[in-house]
Amino acid sequence: MALLTWLYLWVGKLENQSEPRYLERDLLESRVREMEEENQQLRLQLSQSQVAAVQGQDGSYGNAQWVASADTGPEDGENTAEERSTQKGNHTTCARRPMVEKCELIHVACVCAGHNASRDVVTLVKSILFHRRNPLHFHFITDAVAHQILSSLFQSWMVPSVQVSFYDAEELKSEVAWIPNKHYSGIYGLMKLPLTKALPSDLTKVIVLDTDITFATDIAELWAIFRKFTDKQVIGLVENQSDWYLGNLWKNHKPWPALGRGFNTGVILLLLERLRRIGWEQMWRLTAERELMSMLSTSLADQDIFNAFIKQNPVLVHQLPCFWNVQLSDHTRSEQCYTEVSDLKVIHWNSPKKLRVKNKHVEFFRNLYLTFLEYDGNLLRRELFGCPSQPSADSLRSALEDLDEDDQCYDFRRERITVHRLHLYFLQYEYVPTDESVDITLVAQLSMDRLQMLEAICNHWEGPISLALYMSDAEAQQFLRYAQASDVLKHRKNIGYHIVYKEGQFYPVNLLRNIALRQANTPYVFLTDVDFLPMYDLYDYLRKSIVQLDLAHTKKALVVPAFETLRYRLSFPKSKAELLSMLDMGTLYTFRYHVWTKGHAPTNYAKWRTATTAYKVEWEADFEPYVVVRRDCPEYDQRFVGFGWNKVSHIMELDAQEYDFVVLPNAFMIHMPHAPSFDISKFRSSSSYRHCLTTLKEEFHQDLSRKYGAAALKYLTAERNI
Repeated sequence: MALLTWLYLWVGKLENQSEPRYLERDLLESRVREMEEENQQLRLQLSQSQVAAVQGQDGSYGNAQWVASADTGPEDGENTAEERSTQKGNHTTCARRPMVEKCELIHVACVCAGHNASRDVVTLVKSILFHRRNPLHFHFITDAVAHQILSSLFQSWMVPSVQVSFYDAEELKSEVAWIPNKHYSGIYGLMKLPLTKALPSDLTKVIVLDTDITFATDIAELWAIFRKFTDKQVIGLVENQSDWYLGNLWKNHKPWPALGRGFNTGVILLLLERLRRIGWEQMWRLTAERELMSMLSTSLADQDIFNAFIKQNPVLVHQLPCFWNVQLSDHTRSEQCYTEVSDLKVIHWNSPKKLRVKNKHVEFFRNLYLTFLEYDGNLLRRELFGCPSQPSADSLRSALEDLDEDDQCYDFRRERITVHRLHLYFLQYEYVPTDESVDITLVAQLSMDRLQMLEAICNHWEGPISLALYMSDAEAQQFLRYAQASDVLKHRKNIGYHIVYKEGQFYPVNLLRNIALRQANTPYVFLTDVDFLPMYDLYDYLRKSIVQLDLAHTKKALVVPAFETLRYRLSFPKSKAELLSMLDMGTLYTFRYHVWTKGHAPTNYAKWRTATTAYKVEWEADFEPYVVVRRDCPEYDQRFVGFGWNKVSHIMELDAQEYDFVVLPNAFMIHMPHAPSFDISKFRSSSSYRHCLTTLKEEFHQDLSRKYGAAALKYLTAERNI
């Protein structure tokens, strides 16, 4: 250790001098060669064990003797060296310390980039939260996409005693971009190397995980292994469970240098404080530069460099038991790691094949993974009793306590303060803005029972779409499989799918609309419902209308007239003339003509039949058209859930803000028939439901009057005149 400390100080001295880089490298190399003398005995032991590894005579791993020399700490739950030093005979006067202190904070780091990796992180985190009994601090090195997704997810998840920090991967790219890498993870597969620089300088140790990891035990057990490190060990790793580093997988296979089978970097224990002290940044760089002169590129990203470094410095590694990283990859020998699957601690899907990998226990592993994939994340919001909680959790608890449980409308009021978990951009999203500044996004919300409408909408609307999907964790996975199998959806990358996870008794329709609206990336939005099919070429027509009616500089809401059919199979009209003909024949009707005419009566369908130019209409009570507006329009009022007044209140606020309602003469949309929703059934059958809706309407009127003053009195008058 003294030699390593001296080396670190020597490098620091060189950094403050002006010698050329090649002199610094030469001096550092000479010091590393001196360090190798300290490791010579360990290599001799290793060379004796490699023969048994290649021949597989005893079924043990290649580093069997290496384990004996490196894993010198106590087993989990055993007394530490300090405690053993006080023992007399077979007893000790010291009480055994717990494996990890009750509220000790455990730090976990992950590198995550893109939409797919973000989904993997959620499953990993679920498996950790399910077993954990300690506070956690997650450190995510992310690109912009993963940062947006994960920050909104954890903010809305509100798991007690969980902290999250994010670090910009862009700032680390220059640290590793010079390393040629053939691994499918790309540059992000190298970003564990500069973690000592990326993570806070006062962070002393961290567990580093790949995103394709599933925990089958409490992560505190892994954290406790830090106590077993010797005073020289700085990295904890599990042996690689394939023959990759033995170089015998195919002819002319030449892997990077490694100790025996090498080590897998899917699970790493890093003693950051010691790594910084020994000059880790300079040492891994020197290792990479030296090996790249002959290897030309890495095949397994950071793992190759970690292994080459360990080959030169074996005293620095602490070998973890194999069950802390059971690797399900091609050419795996993971079955030799365990006798019973119940012994396993961590499963690592480290093959591009993921769940399709071959293993005699793959069904067990797959079921374990699927359990957490579809597990209700709301159940993981449980408190850690005795450990401090976050202010956000305290404020939510306070808001709930302020509600009157005897209030007949308690469930409605509780819904308004419910925080739903949110997973933005659940699938790949690649919106490319048009050259013009008039692009428009179709904004809608849906649940599982409306999923079949998506393909039809995509065939009618080629522009960007923002959708909020209200689903359980299990339904979200069904949707994922549906979208990936759909010939229509899998090729559309300009659709933002935002999962809002189910919670509570009501369908939070206006919350869903607001989430979809906030994620629109265009200057204008078409606010619609998913059970409407827009006319063919409506996307192009609306963009032209936006320019002609100067929406950029005026407060207008462009009304798209709504129609409906009672037929499940419809020959969709290709023009306004064809639609008028179908109206005359009774194949189509104006929307809600039979049950709620005043919802769209102000559109003035009689005038629309002959109109050739846009015309203005006045707001009337219960008016609820589908409109095109600027993205900065007012949001929907989230007190309205389920059925009733959710769109009406929004249109009323647009009018209060002096938007002009302008009907487009050559635009239309058609509502497709479907079974009634659960919420409309509740509205029709429950007098309590209808009473609460009336109460919420009255409170909305009061809030509107406070917000807009005397101008809002007309809405209350209009309601009373109905």
